[in-house]
Amino acid sequence: MGDYVFKLPDIGEGVVEGEIVSWHVKVGDTIVEDAPIVDVMTDKATVTIPSPTSGIVKELSGEVGDMIAVGTALITFSGSGDEVSSTEEHTETIPVPEPVIEEAVELEEKVVEVVEKKSTPEKVLIQEPVKTTKVRQNTRVLASPAVRRRAREAELDLTFVSGSGPAGRIRHADLDAYIAAGGAVTGAPPKSYSTKRTETNEIKVVGLRRKIAEQMVKSKFSIPHFSYFEEIDVTELEKLRKFLNSTKDEGQPKLTYLPFIMMALAKIMPKHQECNAHYDEENNIVTQHSAIHLGIATQTDRGLFVPVVKHVEAMDIWQSAAEMQRVSGSSRNGTASLDDLTGSTFTITSLGRDGGLGATPIINHPEVSILGVHKAREMPVVQDGKVVVRRIMNVSSSFDHRIVDGANGAALIQSLKKMLEHPALIFM
Repeated sequence: MGDYVFKLPDIGEGVVEGEIVSWHVKVGDTIVEDAPIVDVMTDKATVTIPSPTSGIVKELSGEVGDMIAVGTALITFSGSGDEVSSTEEHTETIPVPEPVIEEAVELEEKVVEVVEKKSTPEKVLIQEPVKTTKVRQNTRVLASPAVRRRAREAELDLTFVSGSGPAGRIRHADLDAYIAAGGAVTGAPPKSYSTKRTETNEIKVVGLRRKIAEQMVKSKFSIPHFSYFEEIDVTELEKLRKFLNSTKDEGQPKLTYLPFIMMALAKIMPKHQECNAHYDEENNIVTQHSAIHLGIATQTDRGLFVPVVKHVEAMDIWQSAAEMQRVSGSSRNGTASLDDLTGSTFTITSLGRDGGLGATPIINHPEVSILGVHKAREMPVVQDGKVVVRRIMNVSSSFDHRIVDGANGAALIQSLKKMLEHPALIFM
């Protein structure tokens, strides 16, 4: 049978082109029907395109980062159907991607190759540090892209590395400890603080990272920001939070500070409608929203997402916490819908325990306001002429000065401060 050219299909209403984010195949591979061949990112989502047939990959039309129009050639196959099964020169089949399992299989193949080619006991023992414990297949490894890149460069399997971060997340320090314990590939040069580092690493900005970059440029260069900082005494809020968590039902989520902040914003925003708005600069129209749709900036292994908790004004504290966990979790595991990721009227960004003391958050265009929440800490403060220890949280906010005057932005944060310092007001 002859060559078969598969063209980029229509992958969404109104989508006319997509960016190639990742190829799952290469020229010469033999693949089966429905196996994933490429990830394509549009303005709305990242879509994995499956193979329409079985065949041998003859040509790939485009590289990672290229834009390809709907209806143009995407991949060319030589042979299909029964012809593939009779081809002896190509025996490898590309399975549905399962990152952890693929790493495990690759490791087993390397170990077998060493045993076959290096039969002396001494040489086989050199590879022992790489073979540690049983492969933890079907387990998702939590690690940042930078940590994953280091592991690939050092030829390490992250399924063997114990993570010390939240939920077992693997950090750079965990890699350092694993390597120091003998987990590195034989022959890797020992680290030395006196050794000059001259390596460079070029990374093409594609996919979600490119989208984030474009959005940040648009927000920063089209919006004249001004920022406002404040300290908030959350001692009483902390007491209330602990009490509510101690009395919650089994099915209710554990409360952090964010649900209280969300509820407080929903309470005060009707008095500060200029901050809960969108600005269309092309048509010179400001749209103030009565609904409180809060974007929650969420860091994931694939980049920064802003899932949205909609109609916070109609929720109680438990509902807002549960919905925040749902949309944030779906963003992290890649199951968020388009509706989950659009429609915010005001954004909250928080780095939790890594929140630092201050920042200048960038407004999420076309919104006009954003609130940055920093970690709470015990601090000595003067109260009634005495030095006492109180729990203090810093907040950083940014506003679009075309729409929100300095006094208006300050008034919003002062109203929020009052609510959080006297948390009973949130529920009145």
